[in-house]
Amino acid sequence: MVPSEAEFDVVVVGAGLAGLAAARELVAQGASTVVLEARDRVGGRTLNEDLGAGKVVEIGGQWVGPTQGRLLELAAELGVQTFPTHIEGENVLELDGRLRRYSGTIPRLNPMSLLEIELVRRRLDSLGRGVPLAAPWDAPRANALDSTTLASWLRRRLRTRAARELVEVAVRTVWGADSGELSLLHALWYMRSGGGFDALVDTEGGAQQDRFVGGSQLLSLRMAAELGERVRLGSPVEGVEHGAQGVRVSAAGESFGARRAIMAMAPPLCDRIAWRPELPPSRSQLAQRMPWGAYLKCLAVYDEPFWRADGLSGESVSTRGPATTTFDNSPPDGSPGVLLAFASGADARALQLLPGDARRDAVLGGLARVFGPRARRPERFIEQDWTRERYTGGGPVCFMGPGTWTGPGRALREPVGPVHWGGTETAEIWSGYMEGAVRSGERAAREALTRL
Repeated sequence: MVPSEAEFDVVVVGAGLAGLAAARELVAQGASTVVLEARDRVGGRTLNEDLGAGKVVEIGGQWVGPTQGRLLELAAELGVQTFPTHIEGENVLELDGRLRRYSGTIPRLNPMSLLEIELVRRRLDSLGRGVPLAAPWDAPRANALDSTTLASWLRRRLRTRAARELVEVAVRTVWGADSGELSLLHALWYMRSGGGFDALVDTEGGAQQDRFVGGSQLLSLRMAAELGERVRLGSPVEGVEHGAQGVRVSAAGESFGARRAIMAMAPPLCDRIAWRPELPPSRSQLAQRMPWGAYLKCLAVYDEPFWRADGLSGESVSTRGPATTTFDNSPPDGSPGVLLAFASGADARALQLLPGDARRDAVLGGLARVFGPRARRPERFIEQDWTRERYTGGGPVCFMGPGTWTGPGRALREPVGPVHWGGTETAEIWSGYMEGAVRSGERAAREALTRL
């Protein structure tokens, strides 16, 4: 039974960027708060890996772009600096069994393929401008857009194989899903949320422009340090009772009463919790219809970034894969050299079927094709498969398939009694990114404070 006397003003579930940003805002406004985190760490989908000598590399979310203002403000408040992603040198495209070097964003392709890609980019951005961020179901022709997959829309506009394959690589990298899995309405909304197609895929001026000195998890570590004992690790939430009097949350054998609750977690994870009373059908359906993307993040660590001496930036795109995109992920001083390789969507699912050594060999074989034989012999190989994280389930983001936004998607941000929803998927600006996570947590905190 939900108590009439609450122990806290607000209980926050999840100590990723969203939950910690929410708790930070609540505490700043004088609300008593406790944060419950299932893992033995904070950071959610951000995670640092120690390289030794005081250096780290990120095996989760890591980048910040120039239009992600709230994340940059938070970093400044926490004393976390940024540094630019290494982009000096030429990029590499592996297409049709050939390697092509190029500078800038656009690789050298035949004119028809380039024209098709450019027209698709412009049309997607144009359609996206008509999608309201707060209510995508109110977009013109919303039902038609939501009943169409991104793949079927692209199929009618991309006739050359090179254009189709390169756009598909971009889709898999952004969502961890294939274009056939995505609602066209969701793709348009998501792109508009981040400022357009180019902003999502570009490095300089885009979402991959900068990184955090000390790794992106440092943001969460410093927020948690500020919150102190309010953050309870190793406390997976098993049940939530909610009603007019407030909430009572059961976690790791303890019970926490509060006047309001903020669930700062991905929608599918909410369905693992026992709710009393049950959540509205739309909310339960939403949890079932927002699957995770499939994402493997692999990092090959070398004694030096040897590709730089070859005049390469470390950034590449390969339609052969299995890792279809790479970046130079070395620490700020360039030592050691680190190549980051992403396998996503169908490529990730195929890799997951292989034993560990075979996965490693497949990824390193791809790097060797693009960067030369030295890439096959790293000093260390790090693999992070977010689908195997018990309290995550995939990455980089949950997405909506056809019919979701115009159906249960309306429940994404709608409070249920004293329960509010956070997490990057609920953000209107930069949904799916760290910027969106911070914004979502602060928005949920403001909602809860208004109703206290």
